[in-house]
Amino acid sequence: MENLRGALFMVIAMGCFAVEDALIKSLSGTVPVGQVLSITCAGGLLAFILWFIIRNIPLWQPEYLHPKVLMRSGADVIGSCLFATALTLVPLTTASAVIQATPLVVATGAALFLGQEVGWRRWLAIGIGFAGVLIIVRPGLEGFNSAVLLAVAGMLALASRDLLTRSLRVSLSGPQLAAHTFLLIIPAGYVLSTLLGQPFVIPNGRESWLLLGCIAFAIAAYLALVTATRHGNAGIISSFRYSRMVFALILGFAVFGEIPDAPTWIGTAIIIATGLFTLWREARLHRTSLASQPAL
Repeated sequence: MENLRGALFMVIAMGCFAVEDALIKSLSGTVPVGQVLSITCAGGLLAFILWFIIRNIPLWQPEYLHPKVLMRSGADVIGSCLFATALTLVPLTTASAVIQATPLVVATGAALFLGQEVGWRRWLAIGIGFAGVLIIVRPGLEGFNSAVLLAVAGMLALASRDLLTRSLRVSLSGPQLAAHTFLLIIPAGYVLSTLLGQPFVIPNGRESWLLLGCIAFAIAAYLALVTATRHGNAGIISSFRYSRMVFALILGFAVFGEIPDAPTWIGTAIIIATGLFTLWREARLHRTSLASQPAL
């Protein structure tokens, strides 16, 4: 039952993230993407501040200045800016397919930098998964869109965020880490708009509603994600992160008329299959490790 509950909230979280991506893409034609990020994170930060006040959580913690916390939030800021920019330039389904490779990069980074043991089966799966990314990106071939490299760079930055999160040894909670990131993205959005030569605009009625939708779905996605990770087997529940691609395919077709081509379908299938295998092996080895420990 706990696994079912966790899986349900993970699917809800992924659905909300996919809707947020679609809203960002819908706004990109008239509102600078940096402005969308700044407004979305300002709304999310306000919600977290109200939550902290209600729960008597201090608004300031010295650990916000911890080097690894700053590095984690910096990676999140960079990843969010790159991926949001990619959403404005490539199909939603393509960007979403690339982001599915995040668990593979995290597994690689955990082996290289955190000393986590990775057997030959998982190394093989990771290698095949990266081949799936290349099939989607198709560098040097007909149909190559250099803008998709922004999605790849964003995915790598978000994977770095996840690795840094694993290595953190601080007392900050998930909401506090998220609020820290939101605070940094607010000015980063302005910098992004300046770099892209896109001055901030005053949203009209439709755009204001879409921006409110971004805020609402961002908050809902995060709360559902936190709830999901508190229940059941982490390996099983994490596998439902791939449901984000299902939502992206539906929204891409329904909202933007996107129909992925054969390489995108093939690459996505490879990434998801190898990612699921990697998560399954990690969960299995974790259970074996726990079973081998002597009872206290």
